[in-house]
Amino acid sequence: MTWASWTTVGIHALPGTVRTEEIGVINGDLTIHTTWSENLAHVAVQHSGTEDWYTMVGSPVPCHSEEASRSFHQAVVEAVRGGERAKASLEELFSA
Repeated sequence: MTWASWTTVGIHALPGTVRTEEIGVINGDLTIHTTWSENLAHVAVQHSGTEDWYTMVGSPVPCHSEEASRSFHQAVVEAVRGGERAKASLEELFSA
């Protein structure tokens, strides 16, 4: 089984930008973690420095290669950082 993971810490998310399955909307100083295995990218988020992780709404998404999942992780980070100014919204990214 092949897998990979990426973590980006210290992302400031504006209110209403990130939605989770477990607790709804989350904002502030966040950490985003993507794990790729079996052609799926699983994206989780937490308040930086805490222990609890939450599944981002729409996760997992199909990613057919490690490279594609790395690009997907970066696109999610940029969407969270950019809010409405991002190239793609989180909804667009997760509806692939």
